[in-house]
Amino acid sequence: MALVTPRGSSNALALGPGQLFIAQLATTEPSDLSTAWSAVSANWVMMGYTDAGSEFRYTPATDDVEVAEELDPVSTQTTGRTAIVSFALAQISVTNLKRAFNGGTVTTGGGVTTFEPPDLGTETRTALGFESEDSQERWVYRQCYQQGDVTITRAKGAAKATIATEFKLEKPTAGTRLFKVWMQSSNRG
Repeated sequence: MALVTPRGSSNALALGPGQLFIAQLATTEPSDLSTAWSAVSANWVMMGYTDAGSEFRYTPATDDVEVAEELDPVSTQTTGRTAIVSFALAQISVTNLKRAFNGGTVTTGGGVTTFEPPDLGTETRTALGFESEDSQERWVYRQCYQQGDVTITRAKGAAKATIATEFKLEKPTAGTRLFKVWMQSSNRG
């Protein structure tokens, strides 16, 4: 009996948390995996570490093309798509609350800092960047709008508090795409 050899590459595993960055729309993007985000543009500001990495979901919408002479569709056409990135920030601050709520007001005075969410219709869109902990992968989401639940989790004991958020990706301008990914070629075959 022949031995079964594993398929795929163990080097292509991407594990663990990473760092999340935020910037104004149309900020210059990284062109490699090694240049510091702040060196690419001072507009890239670190939001902090994510609890367990990020989750990216891409869902195309399709319709079947049918003709009267066939029982089965003769083609499937793409009619739209949705892309969503979600993560849990492991650092709770009023600045990160402002980013999770698409804007708002941060006020400091008398030794106290407060946050109030934005009025409806005054929310802002941002660019987001994610870098894996091993610096082998970077993602830039060019225009993001937080459209899911914002969940703040606090647990007993040594467990950390997190801000879980979900951003929907939007196409920023004609001719651009929703996102871009950089991966270390030797690891991502």
